[in-house]
Amino acid sequence: MYDNSMKIEFISKSQNESFARVSVAAFVSQLDPTLDELTDVKTAVSEAVTNSIIHGYENKEGIVKIEASIKGRELILIIEDNGIGIENIDVAMQPLYTSKPELERSGMGFTVMETFMDSLQVESEKNKGTRLIMKKVFNSLS
Repeated sequence: MYDNSMKIEFISKSQNESFARVSVAAFVSQLDPTLDELTDVKTAVSEAVTNSIIHGYENKEGIVKIEASIKGRELILIIEDNGIGIENIDVAMQPLYTSKPELERSGMGFTVMETFMDSLQVESEKNKGTRLIMKKVFNSLS
């Protein structure tokens, strides 16, 4: 079904956010993306992984999973954790909302993901975790 795919999982440590970003960027490089397209994907991955670490696991150890698939010129990214989940997705996705104001978080993670990707779907269940599905079509020509 897919032209290519990969899966990685890693411990929910902030040091692994850059690993996730670079790993997905390397995978996406086969599409010969523009610098802007690559930056968009890396930024969205950073926001999603940071959300899993800080909000999903509340800086406790857990596993973050990333699945990336390419079909034609479309990237499908699934970033998943088994953390505390999101009680109200609609509220959490509002710009400037943060569940951790004491950490001086900006509350723009979902907004950034929506801005840089073509679509964002959020699935979450309290005390079971969160799954983000992001898609981006690459317009650059190989």
